[in-house]
Formats: sequence, C-alpha cells, structure tokens
Amino acid sequence: MEGYQSGGFGSHFATEAVPGALPEGRNSPQRPAFGLYAEQLSGTAFTAPRHENRRSWLYRMRPSAEHPPYRRYEGAQLFAPGIVKAPVAPNRLRWNPIDLPAQSTDLIDGMVTMMANRDPADLTGVAVHLYAANKDMQHRCFFNADGEMLFIPEQGRLTLYTEMGRIDIGPGEVALVPRGVRFRAALPDGKARGYVAENHGALFRLPELGPIGSNGLANPRDFLTPVAQFEDAEGEVELIQKYLGSLWTTTLDHSPLDVVAWHGTLAPWKYDLSKFNTIGTVSYDHPDPSIFTVLTSPSETPGRANADFVIFPPRWMVAEDTFRPPWFHRNVMSECMGLIHGAYDAKADGFAPGAMSLHNLMAGHGPDVASWKGASEAELKPHKIEGTMAFMVESCWPYMPTRFALETDKLQGDYDEAWGGFPKARLP
Repeated sequence: MEGYQSGGFGSHFATEAVPGALPEGRNSPQRPAFGLYAEQLSGTAFTAPRHENRRSWLYRMRPSAEHPPYRRYEGAQLFAPGIVKAPVAPNRLRWNPIDLPAQSTDLIDGMVTMMANRDPADLTGVAVHLYAANKDMQHRCFFNADGEMLFIPEQGRLTLYTEMGRIDIGPGEVALVPRGVRFRAALPDGKARGYVAENHGALFRLPELGPIGSNGLANPRDFLTPVAQFEDAEGEVELIQKYLGSLWTTTLDHSPLDVVAWHGTLAPWKYDLSKFNTIGTVSYDHPDPSIFTVLTSPSETPGRANADFVIFPPRWMVAEDTFRPPWFHRNVMSECMGLIHGAYDAKADGFAPGAMSLHNLMAGHGPDVASWKGASEAELKPHKIEGTMAFMVESCWPYMPTRFALETDKLQGDYDEAWGGFPKARLP
C-alpha cells in the first residue's frame, strides 16, 4: 500500500495496511488483532501540553525491544564524530560540494557531519550533515535517538522506507523522520547527494504568523504523511542507531519495519518547497529573512530559535529605493546555508549547488563586490528571481565545525576575498 495523508502538525492520523489491525477504542488492548504488539512511540514528555504532545501508537509484528546488545559501529567515521574541543576561530567559512563516492556507499556510510552545536544529551541544539551515496541500504536500517532528521536532497531522489510508511522525495522537496523512527533509504536514480539538518531540541513546527494573519508561509495541508506499509521479512538485518553523538549497531533476525498499523500525532512527513507562500514588501526596505521561515524549533527564550529552517525561493522583488539582495549584517544567530539549485542572489560565484557556508554569531557578512555593485546600479523595476532554491539552518547556538570540515580540501581558503575590494565611501 502506498500513498499519503494530508494534515498539519499536531493532527491525529490513523492508518492500517491490513483492515482490522487498528483497535477500536483502546490503544493497548489485551489482545491486539492478529497477535500484533501495541507500542507507544513518544516524541515529547508524557505530560507535555496537549497542543505540544506528540506520540503515536504502533501495532507491529514484533516488539522493538527484541534485540541483542549494541556495540560501537566501525563504519561511517565522518558521521557523528563529535565536536572539536579546541578553540574555534570566528572565521566565515565556505565549502565546495563534496564528491559522490567512488566506492559502493549507502546513505549512512555516505553521511558527513560538517558542524554541530550543544551536546545531544542536553536535548537542544542542531547538527548539519552532508550525504553522498550510490547504493541502497541493503539488509540494514537506521534510527536517530539524538533528534529528528530533516532531509534536503540536492541531487537524486531518496526513497525512505520508515516504520510508519514510505516517503519519496527529490530535489525541491524535504522530508522529516522523527527521533527514534527506524528507516532505510533507497536511491531510485542510483546516486544521491544532499543535506541533513538534525534537530536535538524542541520538535520542528510551523512558525506563528503574528501580524501576517491567517494565510502565508507554509500551509499545514501541504505536509504529507505516509500511510501504513510494512515488511514481513525474515533474515539478518543490521540496525544502526545514533545515540549521544556516536553510532552503535546490533543485529536482528527480521526487518524492524514491521508496523502494520499506527495512529497518533508523531509521524514522518514530506513537503514540496515550491508550495511555500512567500511574503515580501510592496513598498520599501528589505524584510528580515524570518519571513522565509518554513519550520522552527523554539528555544526556552521566546523569539530566539533553537533552529529555523529558512528558504530563499523564486519570488518577486518590487521594493522601491531599496537594496534588494541580503544586506550587510551581523547577527546573534548563526547561519549555515546551502543551495539546492540555481544561483544565490547575494553571491556572484563560489557558491554552487551542494555547497555550504557558515557565518557564526556576529560574523560580518552580506553580498560580495559583484553582487553589491550590480544591485546598487540596477534599475528598480519589478523583477522576479527564478530558478533558484537556497536554504538556511539558523540557530541561536554557535556552530562548531568538525575536524573534517576544517581540514577537507573542499574548504575554500579564499572565502574572505569575497568581501575584498569594496570602495571607500566618499564624503563631501
């Protein structure tokens, strides 16, 4: 069974791959149908307020508690290596896209952690990874005990077979797998590359609209949740989990994707970024990038996000007497940026699809000389930015680049030169 259910964050979903698998009236009946096991998956504390509470009941062929002890995983040495303890320079950083692997590599072994902040044990912070793979995950599954994972494809499609159903995404779409949900990934195009934002804090949700009103930004109905689909497969399966920043593995004698039915408010989903309803000015001045927020993970300080997922999609620019690209700025938030396709309007070159940049808190940044000159001299008539999709994973916590990120030859040693050569202002 394949397909999706439409609904927003906090919606209650109910789906069964076999008619009669969902119980009536009781979440954990004494005898679930067909001998299934009732298991609750909680993404928030039991006593979280009702509007914040995220949990689902899974009815599966075997309990997930049935497994041998975990041991350290020996592969994927660049995935979840921990944060560099040495002092980190406050430099602006930018990386070229990573290469597709020469050897046969699946999604997990092709994951590279570029930066992170906070300890996952604090249940706050965010990490950003890149992935490059050319092989389906075969006889192995993965789950993340540290946080939820937002997949952002840049090249090639992903099929995520999760405990709660199947999700297919390609460049221009994103998918979220909640903390603890097991999955495996297939590559319909034979290879894939992209980004992953791993959120350790409060669950991603839609931002409040405030004075914008009831319409705009991402619409809840455009988020699609899979219907139940299960695997009844015997045989050895490796189960890898990320836990407290490290990878661990155990071996099962069956597929763990054996959930026949489920209902609740915690679920994977997909979203087409082209459906984002962009908000902008129709008079003057360039609004803050918060108007492009798709998802937010709030911190304990109101208005200061643990993590924001922000996009810069095709849009009309109409403001009068206004510098239209992102202006020069310094910010208490730290910004990790990526590019899915096209060109980014604040950089003339050096920022290709698959690339990544980091501007930590209070790092001065903005357009390069060519972009500044072009925007300063442009005739200000209505103009539509087309054929592009950049994004930002912004956090109130400074990012700590990994050792790989600081030592790889993909790091652009000349990035600071993007801001060289600006002419001095001429005073009267």
